[in-house]
Amino acid sequence: MVAHGTTAAGYRYRAFISYSHRDKAWAAWLHRALETYAIPRRLVGRVTDFGAVPARLVPIFRDSDELATARDLGQKVAEALEQSACLLVICSPDAAISRWVDEEVRTYQRLGGAERIFCLVVAGEPNASRIAGRGAEECFPPALRQRYDAEGNLTNVAIEPLAADVRPGGDGKADARIKLIAGMLGLDLDALKRRDLQRRARRAMALSAVAVAMMLVTTFLAINATLARREAVAASEVAERRQKDAEDLVAFMLGDLNDKLAEVSRLDIMEAVDDRAMAYFQAQPTHEVSDRALLQRATALEKIGSVRLDQGRLDAALASYDAARTVAARLATEQPGDTARQVLLAETLSFIGMVHWRLGRLDEAQRSFADAQSVLDRAEPAAAGDRELHFQQAMLDNNMGRVLEARGSLDDAGKQYRSMLERMQHLTAAEPDNADWAEWLGSAYVNLGKLALMRGELAAAIAHFAADEAIQAKRYRDDPKDVNRRDALLTVHAILGRTQALAGDVKAGTDRLQQAVDMAVALVPVDPTNTDAQEHVALFATQLARLRRLTGETAAARAMLDKALPIFASLQKKDARNAGWQREYAEARTEESSQLALRGDGIAALAAADDAMRTLAPLRSAQPDDRSTLLAMLGARLAAADVTVDSKEARGLRETVLHEAGTVKSGQGDPRLVALQVDALLSLGRRSDAEPAIRQLWTAGYRDIALVQRLRRNTIEYPVNEAFQRELVAATAGGSR
Repeated sequence: MVAHGTTAAGYRYRAFISYSHRDKAWAAWLHRALETYAIPRRLVGRVTDFGAVPARLVPIFRDSDELATARDLGQKVAEALEQSACLLVICSPDAAISRWVDEEVRTYQRLGGAERIFCLVVAGEPNASRIAGRGAEECFPPALRQRYDAEGNLTNVAIEPLAADVRPGGDGKADARIKLIAGMLGLDLDALKRRDLQRRARRAMALSAVAVAMMLVTTFLAINATLARREAVAASEVAERRQKDAEDLVAFMLGDLNDKLAEVSRLDIMEAVDDRAMAYFQAQPTHEVSDRALLQRATALEKIGSVRLDQGRLDAALASYDAARTVAARLATEQPGDTARQVLLAETLSFIGMVHWRLGRLDEAQRSFADAQSVLDRAEPAAAGDRELHFQQAMLDNNMGRVLEARGSLDDAGKQYRSMLERMQHLTAAEPDNADWAEWLGSAYVNLGKLALMRGELAAAIAHFAADEAIQAKRYRDDPKDVNRRDALLTVHAILGRTQALAGDVKAGTDRLQQAVDMAVALVPVDPTNTDAQEHVALFATQLARLRRLTGETAAARAMLDKALPIFASLQKKDARNAGWQREYAEARTEESSQLALRGDGIAALAAADDAMRTLAPLRSAQPDDRSTLLAMLGARLAAADVTVDSKEARGLRETVLHEAGTVKSGQGDPRLVALQVDALLSLGRRSDAEPAIRQLWTAGYRDIALVQRLRRNTIEYPVNEAFQRELVAATAGGSR
């Protein structure tokens, strides 16, 4: 006998379906629904009390399929029960009086599987036999109403099995299936539902050739419906029926079909199907189509755009979002009082702005965000209490602030970020259990922390980042298996760690960056198509490499850089115009230049620094006021100056650094910027000119290890600023809230 433990390992079947043969249609549906369900990839491999989560729930035992040739029905059933990780019972009045269903449940309980029995209520009423006069409605067989003890004896203890309900007014088929799967796998129901929805958003159009065929059928039906209406009024009812059939097929494609077909996991196939889906939607007219069909179309196109955005295919994502905007704009115009339609249009416009942002097109991004804000502003008077509308406004505050920050308008960016913080504080106060809103509240603190850093307010910056870390850490503790929560936490670990290192706490900074790298590395296999996880590994590994190098850990520094550079090379192949990837690649090349110089390979070091400058030049032209790009360019110039053998060229590079640093519009007190100026001045022999900047950095509490080492080489005293340390302790203890 196989003992029933807490894992599915060692069992032949994922589940045994027990049912009355009068309920065989429901058993067939459940069998198909489970075996064709693809577990969301971000959950696959997660270890629960019932073992590692599989990619698929196969095989499922159902006697009509498995025992067609069996001679000894009782023996085969007993063997199948013994080899099944759980028991699923189709519950109905017929099942309640079925001797076979009752015996299967009793046998499974005797095998020790009482805690692994789950029910699907299709008719009748659970435990109706306990109510006088309603015994005929009972849907639980007797064995489901009482528990067996460890010795296999029947007790008087009532059983309350997990039950999904597909009766009218119950869970419905989709939610019933999710509820059963969550129980079978030992997953939190809300987590599985959330992941399932995310998977649909990412993979809604990742269908097999069957889905493409159905799109062609949809096209045929839609065209026939249109032609029928035009050819004769007498045929209008037929045309409407065909149009309705086409709309139902679209709804089926976007919903149940994706779950009933085996999920296509290969990226090339998914992209091909997405392209065909796009061609289909773009070929359809927006006139003479119902609002229901248009809403489906807008939602589907936005989902396709989000899949492409995650893949780093920015042009393809933009095409999808543009198509969605056309449809959403019509729906919003037709019903200006419908808040949901206005929010959909604003969200689509915001997505368009995000793509432009990633491509470095600040003007286009700002226009898209402004258009989205106008839509919400018009809708707000009629929907003052609509929280989803307020959330979209907070997102636009965030996005618009990013554009203004890149333009060097830090004061205006600060207004947007403070507005975002205020909105998110109100929203999270209203819904404290909304984990997604809590995440964005943390993002608002990060935004303000970045501005504080650019103003030279290092203690305030650290306090803001620490506030976000506290939020993300709580979210992570609440659900440590949630991939998105891990990603948010590792990101703030890196941000806070970098800033702590700037304030002189190199150990804390190094530890947090290492933790961020390790967490990001673990996320990549969860979804290899997600470029964000890959980018985080490369970016944070580069930043950690710098700290390792500066603290003398050259082998560890080289290992981190060897991890980062191939990832950036792969991302470059996906889209060489992604401004963020370009800048981060240049930063990695600058770090490579410093490491090569340390090893005495000046020629290769100069080549790496030159490559970084060439990469950054077009970004500087497109976004001359973007702080991250400016700092990266100045760092590359100084790295090149340190290894060039031409003293005149080296002087020119350092003077260019001073000139460019002096032209910033705002945030001149950014200690990172001031430190680069000090480096250039000291290298040029202008010690007296550097002294005011050094005092400024000391006052700000800036103790980046590169600066401290540079000052030590120039025999310049730079003691710890005790007043700043006290300010830092007070700021982090009090928080920024």
